[in-house]
Amino acid sequence: MPGNQASAVPQGDIRRRAKPESEGDTDQPSATRGRVEEVRLLMWTLDSRVEECTVWEDYESVYNASWHHVMEVAGGEGTGMEVHEGEPPQSWTYKAVGRTLEKDDGVEQSGAPRLRLMVLTSDEAWHFLGREASTDCYVNCEVDRVWQIVKGDLTEWFSSRPEDHFTPHPRLLTGTPGIGKSMAAGSYLLYQLLHYDAELLPVVVFFFSAGKAYVFDKTTETVTLYADKSSIKAVKELSRRGMKGYIIYDVIGRFDIPSPCLPPGGWGMLVVATPETTSYIHWASEKRAVRIVMNCPDESDVKGMCVWKKRNQPPPQQAEYWREVKGRMNKLGPILRYIFDEGDYNHWIGDCHNLVDWTTSREIQRYFAFGTSKMWEGNKALEYLARIVRVRGERNGESPFNVPITDLASETLCKLKTLMTQAEFNLFVSRIRDYLLHANVGKCAMFAFLNVAFMAAIRRKLKELKPPTRRPSHRCAPEVYSQEGPTRHYFLPSVEHIDKKTCINHRLLYIPEVEKFPLVDAFFSS
Repeated sequence: MPGNQASAVPQGDIRRRAKPESEGDTDQPSATRGRVEEVRLLMWTLDSRVEECTVWEDYESVYNASWHHVMEVAGGEGTGMEVHEGEPPQSWTYKAVGRTLEKDDGVEQSGAPRLRLMVLTSDEAWHFLGREASTDCYVNCEVDRVWQIVKGDLTEWFSSRPEDHFTPHPRLLTGTPGIGKSMAAGSYLLYQLLHYDAELLPVVVFFFSAGKAYVFDKTTETVTLYADKSSIKAVKELSRRGMKGYIIYDVIGRFDIPSPCLPPGGWGMLVVATPETTSYIHWASEKRAVRIVMNCPDESDVKGMCVWKKRNQPPPQQAEYWREVKGRMNKLGPILRYIFDEGDYNHWIGDCHNLVDWTTSREIQRYFAFGTSKMWEGNKALEYLARIVRVRGERNGESPFNVPITDLASETLCKLKTLMTQAEFNLFVSRIRDYLLHANVGKCAMFAFLNVAFMAAIRRKLKELKPPTRRPSHRCAPEVYSQEGPTRHYFLPSVEHIDKKTCINHRLLYIPEVEKFPLVDAFFSS
């Protein structure tokens, strides 16, 4: 841990943890003791300029959080994953893309055990963040990527010359609500910043709950809580004295607006925000914040979390729990806030279905935010039915992109097809066509074949299965008859509801109503 130096933080009613006599001040040279007392007196004088200052003794609960990791093992028993104590021998590898990073999958060896998840456990829980009291912080490659980007900023900052007056760009972290941006990324970033060189970065501040802030003093190993305006005053005063620090600001709601005074000169800052509110947009624009977009965890990440949660149970029970969670995830997506608890899941999925069922033709405009980077504020369709994926835009910068949640996308497409005109539906599908190319959204995705842009995109990706005989391969029909795709759809009833033969019409997309129709989900004749 950092040594027992003079406090860098404005101090109130200090309650310090007990230390052995060997760590006391009795062995310090008189000159050092005098300098410590001089700085300590300066901290006490600042105390008269702040209010509502309370000290908490939970520094060690964060600093000494314990490590475990989950490895994916080929041919392993049950889930194919194993829990190990301590930090992994090797973490993920990243490569530079634009002004941020991406995970480098090319360095992973085929068949070798693969790191899937890291877990940081704090005995006192991560209640600093004002979130649910969980003792575990789940770190997947998306969470670790945030820290690697911030660490790169710090390295550039502290390796620059003083006369350059370099300060890292503020960062803005966004992603789908409920995937752990605050609980995982915020906690992990706090942990890593506390372990960063204390001489270079002596202070870390965590803002939460609209103005409250925990100020972590790495020199005295204490945590101070400031409320309302006193938190801004404390940070500004530290900066005025030449102290360097880093701020994590967790935006709670639409009325939580980061102060224009943040970050002060010589400080770094990351704002954790959701697309549901736009309160931070002016701040981000004013400060020219660089965006980091956090993807949802993938299926293997969630499986690793299930294995960790049931680590004390035999592999068959771990596998059974994973099947339960996977079933919820298939319908709702990897939204961690809801998929682990059956009650939370049932409540949220019910609200999602109700939103789709009750959608009217007057409300279809809200769905045109899918396939865009628009914010979610006031848009219930996005709040309940969308997730965010990271895309690269101008100069390889990161942008959020709204796509439908997989299983709900099928239901949504069916509903919109009945409410929209053909032109409106074609526009909607064209915006999410790249997503439909790679996602399994059920039979209703067949509607996408009515869209000219979707057909043009998919022609280039279709490949014929290798013929069973030596006959030469054939070009696919949509490629040969590129101008003759389907223009309308028709639900083909089951056999018992057909009383006579029906002629097949050209360029009509037939979608069988039978759930297990042989071989195909839909067909058409050019």
